Amino acid sequence: MKKILLVLFVASLVVAYFALDLGEYLSLEHFKAQQAEILTAKDSHPQLYLIGFFLIYVAITGLSIPGAAIMTLIAGALFGLIIGTILVSFASTIGATLAFLGSRYVFRDWVQSKFGERLKAIDDGLTKDGAFYLFTLRLIPVFPFFVINLLMGLTGIRTWTFFWVSQLGMLAGTIVYVNAGTQISHIESTAGLLSPTLIGSFVLLAFFPWVAKGVIAYVNGRRGK
Repeated sequence: MKKILLVLFVASLVVAYFALDLGEYLSLEHFKAQQAEILTAKDSHPQLYLIGFFLIYVAITGLSIPGAAIMTLIAGALFGLIIGTILVSFASTIGATLAFLGSRYVFRDWVQSKFGERLKAIDDGLTKDGAFYLFTLRLIPVFPFFVINLLMGLTGIRTWTFFWVSQLGMLAGTIVYVNAGTQISHIESTAGLLSPTLIGSFVLLAFFPWVAKGVIAYVNGRRGK
């Protein structure tokens, strides 16, 4: 009965998200339109916004619904690089772990039927490289973020290992996204889109997977010696 109630509760939240078109509020356009008001309210109630942002981010990642990328940019715009990175790093990892646990104990059959064809690659990777395989997936996501969370729940990896490896593996990408968000928050016109700092942020974002791939290849090479 508890499992059934939990499934119904989660399903109702996901249905409400799409039925009420809440994704409209998790768009860069909406944030830009309300940016001045949001920043004013945040400055008036900083702790409330910190807690609220954290909980919303955990809910989005935990329910595996769209919006995490935009929320990461918004974190940079609202809280700056350091605080924004800390918030996103822990919120994304906690949310990912909740999705991981939900897949393992509640939605196993559904995840198996939906993404089961990808599970063999995950199992093979973990068998070969252990937790380093998860670290690789977090640096260079072959599968979408939420798919990794759900499929890892079907494997034998320990929850604590999933948590700390995910947090470490996602940290560099989080910093890049939050840094881009700190520049987006200062754009006042379309001309601002061509600012050298903003362009540099997105160039870094675009090239990060290639740099990560090189680092992983180097580490693998060292391990093979």
